[in-house]
Amino acid sequence: MLKTFKIAAIAVAMGIAGAGAALAETVKIGFSADPYVPFTSLDASGKFVGWEVEFKDAICKQANLDCQIVLVSWDGIIPALTSKKIDLIIGSMSITDERKKVIDFTDKYYDTPAVVIANKNDKIGADAESLSGKSVAVLVSTIHQQYALAHFKSSEIKEYQTQDEMYQDLAAGRVDAVIADAIAVQPFLKSDPCCELKGNLAEDASILGAGVGIGLRQGETDLKNRLNDAIKAIRADGTYDAFSKKYFDFDIYGGK
Repeated sequence: MLKTFKIAAIAVAMGIAGAGAALAETVKIGFSADPYVPFTSLDASGKFVGWEVEFKDAICKQANLDCQIVLVSWDGIIPALTSKKIDLIIGSMSITDERKKVIDFTDKYYDTPAVVIANKNDKIGADAESLSGKSVAVLVSTIHQQYALAHFKSSEIKEYQTQDEMYQDLAAGRVDAVIADAIAVQPFLKSDPCCELKGNLAEDASILGAGVGIGLRQGETDLKNRLNDAIKAIRADGTYDAFSKKYFDFDIYGGK
């Protein structure tokens, strides 16, 4: 009888544990299909690696979410969210007023400046006068593309689908400059001696935004709150700093 009771107790305990695990909400995380080193890329085995992958893992664990990665082209990632093909965007997407007309964002989870890089031998800066008559490479559907079109009207703006294509053309002299995120350009600058950082873009909050956030559909307040709480929690308990130190020797969060 006692043995039967113990078995029943174990079964009940396992049922409770199983019920707790079942409470994890399944969400589809939109990742860009194109690599964005050091944030996301595929290793030799086909596994996603990078800072944003570890951020995703930490956030999903903290928020008790069962997160599934869905690959989406960058220029189609917002339509994929609004049409419910995915539930969240974790893809170094800057929080801008223009995007907030269509989707919502969590609090920021990192923030770095936008910069201009060019050949070391070229006297190029990060201002419109310096880039006048120059060909400037940008990724499509990014804040850098919007900034270039708004501020560098005397430059030839060349649009690219991937970072690698931009950097290859810069190294080969097919474009004069590249506008990109300060962190994202570091692997290229370290690997190719051709080029260097020329300066930060002048601030334009209306285009460059207020840091990078997780994108989600408008009106999903409960999910947004869970994610915001999770961001605060992993920063407070040291998880955020622990995985960030694997990739950066500075504070990627960028202040308050």
